Amino acid sequence: MKSNTFKTAVLVFGIMIISNMSYGQSQGRQERKAPPTFSELLKEMDKNEDGKLSKEELKGPLKENFSKVDTDEDGFITEEEFKKAPKPKRKERNK
Repeated sequence: MKSNTFKTAVLVFGIMIISNMSYGQSQGRQERKAPPTFSELLKEMDKNEDGKLSKEELKGPLKENFSKVDTDEDGFITEEEFKKAPKPKRKERNK
């Protein structure tokens, strides 16, 4: 009887270790995040709530590439300009 109990304990312990290892590996990976929508950007960055994004309101790659996105050169990015904006280049994966 002791032998069965020991075998069961070892089996359960082994299963726990294996499941924790696979769980830890999946947690280490970065999930791909979808790019924000224009309405999400407005909620986050449109400080004066005018429905457009000025360079002063922006940050990150959108601010860095403002002149490329603001095609009518009016100083604001509208939803149409945002949809037509060039997509940022993907970063190389580290191996």
